[in-house]
Amino acid sequence: MRVHRTPRRAAVLASGTVLISLLAVSPVGASASGLPVVTATGETAALYDDEAGGNSDADDPAIWRNAADPARSLVLATAKEGGLRVYDLDARPVQSLPAPKPPAQDDAPGRFNNVDLVSGLATPSGRADVAVVSDRGNDRLRIYRIDPSRPGGPLTDITDPAAAPVFSADQAEINDQRTAYGLATWRDKASGRTYALVSQRERTRLALLELTPAAGGRIGYRNVRTLDLPSSFRLPDGTSWSPCAEPGELPQVEGMVVDPATGTLYAGQEDIGIWRLRADLTGKPVLVDKVKEYGVPGVYDEATEECTPGADPGYGGQRLTADVEGLTLFQERDGDGYLLASSQGDNTFALYDREVSEANEYEGGFRIGAASALDSVEECDGAAVLNAPLGARYPRGLLVVQDGEETPAVPDGEGGTRTATGFKFVDLGTVVDAADM
Repeated sequence: MRVHRTPRRAAVLASGTVLISLLAVSPVGASASGLPVVTATGETAALYDDEAGGNSDADDPAIWRNAADPARSLVLATAKEGGLRVYDLDARPVQSLPAPKPPAQDDAPGRFNNVDLVSGLATPSGRADVAVVSDRGNDRLRIYRIDPSRPGGPLTDITDPAAAPVFSADQAEINDQRTAYGLATWRDKASGRTYALVSQRERTRLALLELTPAAGGRIGYRNVRTLDLPSSFRLPDGTSWSPCAEPGELPQVEGMVVDPATGTLYAGQEDIGIWRLRADLTGKPVLVDKVKEYGVPGVYDEATEECTPGADPGYGGQRLTADVEGLTLFQERDGDGYLLASSQGDNTFALYDREVSEANEYEGGFRIGAASALDSVEECDGAAVLNAPLGARYPRGLLVVQDGEETPAVPDGEGGTRTATGFKFVDLGTVVDAADM
């Protein structure tokens, strides 16, 4: 059972060298666990979470499809204090937008955590595709208009400067960083209104925020309602259990996605499992699947800042190893499809039936292994899938995932190695074939 003092977690929308593999290598194999193995076709240049690297830490991607020219589609990805990055389909950098500087010297800096997209949002200057980002450092949402023809880069910040913190009452609370964390966007078919669902770091709270027009062509938001997921659970033996954590922390949510056809939100509570609930945050949440560590007692050690686990009582799930992260939706035109989840603890990806009537039945999984010059994917935080043609390079669509451990390791000059992360691009067709989707 792991406790991270500084967690590295968790649509349609830089600098450095880029490594692309164009070798005709078979993309499918099998892992020791029996799950099929696919390989990436490309990866972004590594991001480094140190001063020299701009404290950049890859986290969450989203894929924007250019309807006029699908081969020129874009991948947007958060880099925490490194801001927001934009890549083309060859994983080459297109634009880099910095996170905001701290309001004062001792305040928290901007820290971009998760990103999701909205198509055709009504703005004061007309409809536009936009990217919505959770700024954990400032406890706010940031909204960017997407225009691929714009000189200087496709993204423009259109956030209302008067936008208020999502969860915090003042700067002191913002500095405590129990702030905006996970993110998913949703358009309510009945009302036509557009929302962002946001989770709170180190808490179980979810907030429903409506995106609203503001002066000067900007976009703001207003809080509609909140919902708190459970932090303790009744086990089959009648005892109460909460996952071991640093004192004062509750089991947080990061990975989230909304099924637009049904208005269903899937939320990954990292040390618990995957919840299914209404995207308007009404009704009763249902726990779709549990992590294997569910119900395992633990004792937090202040000296090591780690949890020592006790005996496993056997109440956990069979497929997800904590943390559960990176929820994304594979949509098919006939309404079928899959919920994809990153099982961060064992470096696998799990697939669940998209249909609620099928109780989101587990349908299998896969790993992303190493091939040629591209390494495997470990400790994946965020993921995004787009089941649509994207030109000759990705005719069957694209899967983009965060890689929490880029190799080869780079020395830090002090006897250790630099913390390196990045994003892998995977031909969706190989995943479909390998996982028999």
